[in-house]
Amino acid sequence: MSPVAPAPDRSPQRRALVVGTGLIGGSLGAALRKRGWHVTGNDLDADRAERARALGILDAVGDDPDAEIVFVATPSAVAGATATSVLARPGRRSDVVVTDVSSVKAAVVDDVTHPRFVGGHPMAGSEQAGLDGADPDLFVGASWVLTPTADTDDEAFALVAAVLADLGADVVALTAADHDRLVAVVSHVPHLVAATLMNTASHTAESHGALLRLAAGGFRDMTRVAAGQPSIWPDICADNAAAIVDALDHVLADLAKIREQVAAVDRAGILAMLQAASGARRALPAGVTRPDRLAELRVPVPDRQGVLAEITTLAGDLGINIYDIEIAHSTEGPRGVLVLVVEAERATELRGAIVDQGHACTAGELS
Repeated sequence: MSPVAPAPDRSPQRRALVVGTGLIGGSLGAALRKRGWHVTGNDLDADRAERARALGILDAVGDDPDAEIVFVATPSAVAGATATSVLARPGRRSDVVVTDVSSVKAAVVDDVTHPRFVGGHPMAGSEQAGLDGADPDLFVGASWVLTPTADTDDEAFALVAAVLADLGADVVALTAADHDRLVAVVSHVPHLVAATLMNTASHTAESHGALLRLAAGGFRDMTRVAAGQPSIWPDICADNAAAIVDALDHVLADLAKIREQVAAVDRAGILAMLQAASGARRALPAGVTRPDRLAELRVPVPDRQGVLAEITTLAGDLGINIYDIEIAHSTEGPRGVLVLVVEAERATELRGAIVDQGHACTAGELS
């Protein structure tokens, strides 16, 4: 990666700490600096952290007790312990918010019970590993899942969501359990299937040397992710074993069905399966763009932790994007108003779901 241009001079400058300077941590540092943040970072590999500083990804190497937000970009096996250690450091500002980037959430969220920790997972990556793949625009248009709990501080959640939105990410709130179940289907199992297919082809190539020379676009597209970093996957499989096994069972059942159809030369069955898959693939969203029409939902809520998590995960379950969040606290009692900005066409649906949860809610289109 070529050096990142120095951040523009803004005052007062916001401060962030990135723990772990691999692909995601490096991309975070570059993205934050591009937007004017002062970024400090550290890594178990001191040389890698120094290289990140030399590339302009970091302003400084070490710790920053004055950072308002800390991103833990370590392997998932140590993310929980790292986040807990960061929060417990003497001298850390009391309102610091800590989030992580682990691709399995339940284990990390269970480990870190602090209200100012917000579990997170950016659905972004690169075939390149480490700092060589760091990209300040890696998160633009990418989904970034946050997994708040009933104990998550609402202000902490709102801060993380706002910072990620400023990086260009589409923030989605899910429970940790829902995240792990869904990501097994769309990320973990596809990687394992791609690796399995690649190994099958490689073994076949040992006796048919021309096979890999025949590998065209479809095969290369399907197996592209198999070139990713292998070392992270044993931990992912261990942490999300139940969800991955369940998803694999569904894939195996579907493969068994198509095997029977091919063996029986069931043209109609094969065509129906392929047509269904083609339609589903074409229906995948190409990316998130801010809609032309937006609506504002205002929800009077008790001034207590967990309300924001409850309502934002409800929106996530419905597949409704939240484009802005604000918490307006009341000076006259233990209540406040949660303000959500969503696509106007989905506002009525979300309002109804919020009312069904027992909250009052008003909606109005923004001009």
